[in-house]
Amino acid sequence: MKVIIGLGNPGREYAQTRHNVGFITIDELAMRHQIPLDKEKFKALYGSGIMNGEKVILLKPLTYMNLSGEAVRPIIDYFNVDIDDIVVIYDDLDLPVGKVRLRAKGSAGGQNGMKSIIQHIGTQEFKRIRIGIGRPQNGMKVPDYVLGKFVGEDVPAMVQSIKTAADACETWMKHTFIDVMNQYNSKD
Repeated sequence: MKVIIGLGNPGREYAQTRHNVGFITIDELAMRHQIPLDKEKFKALYGSGIMNGEKVILLKPLTYMNLSGEAVRPIIDYFNVDIDDIVVIYDDLDLPVGKVRLRAKGSAGGQNGMKSIIQHIGTQEFKRIRIGIGRPQNGMKVPDYVLGKFVGEDVPAMVQSIKTAADACETWMKHTFIDVMNQYNSKD
């Protein structure tokens, strides 16, 4: 079984914000594979089903971004999932808008949701898919920027990046993550 975790903030006011690209990707996968996100437990909303022949759990922590690890650790423990079988999808300020990058491990890179997950599971050795949201312009503060919605020319780039991230997750069901990284990190 594999677990795909999308980071974001719960609540209508955060829907479609830059910080919620992980949630949006989980929604895309749920729609594509008709996996209802209908279970609320362990401080998370999740659903389970089959994706490309592999049993999968799609997970959205409901703890708010900075406490994401509080939802991830109990799911891993309850379902006895190997750390090698999880991937976390999240926004990254250091990538241009719409750029998708996969990594097999690494630091939190300043992303508080990732810091929380690393703290709670006790390792940085887990897969991640980073979706670029770019940096704020014109002196806008980072918190205002990440909690803002996509506008203008950023919208089509983000729609495509969500699809690319979802495609990468689907590919991971049948291939090694290294192969998936080689395929999707070469795309621009």
